[in-house]
Amino acid sequence: MNATQHATRNATRSATRRREAARNAAPHAVLGTGIGWRPEIAGAVERLPGLDWVEVVAENICPGHLPEELRRLRERGTPVVPHGVGLGLGGAERPDLGRLVALAELAEALQAPLVSEHIAFVRAGGGHSGRPAMEAGHLLPVPRTRDALDVLCANVRAAQAVLPVPLALENIAAFLAWPGEELTEAQFLTELVERTGVRLLVDVANLHTNHVNRGEDPAAVLDGLPLEAIAYVHVAGGFERDGLWHDSHAHPVGEPVLAVLAELCDRIAPPGVLLERDDLFPGEAELAAELDAVRAVVAGARVRA
Repeated sequence: MNATQHATRNATRSATRRREAARNAAPHAVLGTGIGWRPEIAGAVERLPGLDWVEVVAENICPGHLPEELRRLRERGTPVVPHGVGLGLGGAERPDLGRLVALAELAEALQAPLVSEHIAFVRAGGGHSGRPAMEAGHLLPVPRTRDALDVLCANVRAAQAVLPVPLALENIAAFLAWPGEELTEAQFLTELVERTGVRLLVDVANLHTNHVNRGEDPAAVLDGLPLEAIAYVHVAGGFERDGLWHDSHAHPVGEPVLAVLAELCDRIAPPGVLLERDDLFPGEAELAAELDAVRAVVAGARVRA
């Protein structure tokens, strides 16, 4: 057995023990209302009233050199969830061990209750060819076929074997559907959960995006999901142009996205809801108002229930 195989085996055994302990201690972390932590709004995030938790882009954070503002949030007990964008779990190749170990180390350094990633592929090529893989620079949709689902499930299991905490996967936005798809979004996600035990990160902005761009009914998707598997929810802003919805993360969360959030909240009280903003950052007051709008939707659904 070579050094890489030893490292994989040891990481797998250690992660399995930690993951089982985490599941026994807190099977479903209740997160509350949070925001995506970004350096551009770090100061504002620290001051936001009633903020329950934050999410960080995993590839942008070094466990040994946490930004000062993020370290202070951790010290006052604010949970931090790493959100990966680079594993490419929907790709043909198994997830890179180095990327998995880095994500596991970050989860441990942040004492994260879970980590999340996307149901997407982000690179192609490489493998045994000797050439480096080509990076897409974007989250690309996985075809909803049985073969693609088999590959995704195998990659998810490989990731779960290394990660020390539960993994949640996010549905992504797309401009178009692959030809020859065999499963609906809800069927694809449900079978993924049944076969791997993975949790779901439901992005309601992406459901709205796919409604506009692909004609998919968000309510029908939600009706078909295993709601008990939801770990948390994303909301984000976007805009429509020439009949297509662009999931920009650079605009305020509009009524159509909040309406999909209300649809979800009518079915289940989500463990957590997180606001994403990645560009054209507004002032602190506007961020606080957006979080209040999210809280009002969640609270209104509870009243109706």
